[in-house]
Amino acid sequence: MHRLSPTDGVSRRGLLQGSALALVSASLTGVMPRGAFASPDKVRVTDGGPGSAGAIWRPLIDAAPPSLPGGAAVEWVKGAPGQVQLQLASGAANISVYGALGAAELALKGGNVVILGPALNNHGRWIVRDNSGIRSLKDLAGKTVATQHEASDTYRHAHLAAKLNGLDLKADAKLVFGSPTANIALFDRGDVDAVITIEPTATRLIARGAREIARTADLWHQATNDSAPLFLVGLAADRQWADDNRALVTAYANTLASINRRIRKDPASLSGLYKEFGIPESERAAIELLPKRLPDIYGTDWDRAVFANIDRQIDEAVKVGILPKRPDRPVYDSNISVSG
Repeated sequence: MHRLSPTDGVSRRGLLQGSALALVSASLTGVMPRGAFASPDKVRVTDGGPGSAGAIWRPLIDAAPPSLPGGAAVEWVKGAPGQVQLQLASGAANISVYGALGAAELALKGGNVVILGPALNNHGRWIVRDNSGIRSLKDLAGKTVATQHEASDTYRHAHLAAKLNGLDLKADAKLVFGSPTANIALFDRGDVDAVITIEPTATRLIARGAREIARTADLWHQATNDSAPLFLVGLAADRQWADDNRALVTAYANTLASINRRIRKDPASLSGLYKEFGIPESERAAIELLPKRLPDIYGTDWDRAVFANIDRQIDEAVKVGILPKRPDRPVYDSNISVSG
């Protein structure tokens, strides 16, 4: 196994090559709204940290900083899955990732977060030890399950997908909330019967011999017959801030989509980013599995199919009582141009 070098198929800089054209195209199309050119000097962006699929974005962007309007620089705000949503809602960050259910819940409480572009499709994996008697979702009733922070979109999706398939996680299981790394420790010690975790953490467990009994996206597809990718989180910001910095958020959305697009085009590049994911070099089995298990996680589209999926998630959450009602307006901005 080797680290990516400038001669590899996709290097850190190579992942971002071509982004400039996309950014220029995005900024030149359409009529810019008020405040579009009044970009701040620094943009505070959350960093999900090791153990998350988005962990590779920060090092890739730092290695080849994008040309943002007004020469704005990215200033990273360290966080973790679930925490980054709170950082955006509190104003500690300008840009983060947010999911449909979290944005809808916040809107119903008076919040104003809007999703502006693609980031990640759902990659929640339901994992048990290889010698566990747990074989399916129904076997988790009465068991102790570790999962992401209650404010995370991974947990929100798991709660919804399970409820659509007859299991109420909150009522039927004993939940322990924590970060991906903390949940691995609990799982390895035998303190929990199962863990609902994200990539690449799930791949590390599988490589050690753990067993995957379900995927949240598959549970969603089974319950809804919706075959579209299950949108997990997208780039998000305060709606007014996004309106005031339209060119900047469009540019950043295209930068992120460009990175994701290049990862999907060359999945083998993921193995070369193992240290960025927080995976030790000694875990070679996990490193070799990354190109097989992770590529479809990275979202690239921002179109009607994605908007329909977001709306469907909210509708289903209302039906099962996770949300009391739909927000008065969409939680996404369909007018952001993300070029393919």
